[in-house]
Amino acid sequence: MYRKYPCPAYGSSCVVLTDYGPKPFVINIDQATKQNSTFRTALWTGNHLQLTLMSINPGEDIGFEIHPNVDQFLRVEQGQGLVKMGQSKDNLDFQRSVGDGYAIIIPAGTWHNLFNTGNVPLKLYSIYAPPQHPKGTVHRTKADAEHDH
Repeated sequence: MYRKYPCPAYGSSCVVLTDYGPKPFVINIDQATKQNSTFRTALWTGNHLQLTLMSINPGEDIGFEIHPNVDQFLRVEQGQGLVKMGQSKDNLDFQRSVGDGYAIIIPAGTWHNLFNTGNVPLKLYSIYAPPQHPKGTVHRTKADAEHDH
């Protein structure tokens, strides 16, 4: 299913974080999300859905964005943040603090950003429907992601 390698930080083994789609796939999403150290890594890309892992450094953010035809689900596994959403980039009238275990739903056509307000990396996973990034996408840093867009 997927390759593993020694991973002392998690007690046994880590998973190679690569795009496993569109084949059937099962993973410990909490462990994989916390293991990820890149800004964005596509973990599974299918025809109608995509799963990416993200790590946002303290004081950084995802960046203001909008997906006109894509609904998005975020789940925070580690850290603290502030999510802002709204109908325009200048009117983000929906704001909530989030932390471990929080889910965030972003409807298509909604401007949004997520800020890391804590002192450890904000670890989360994102589900896009339909997929938002090319299969196999890896953005090691936010600058890499901005360069691709």
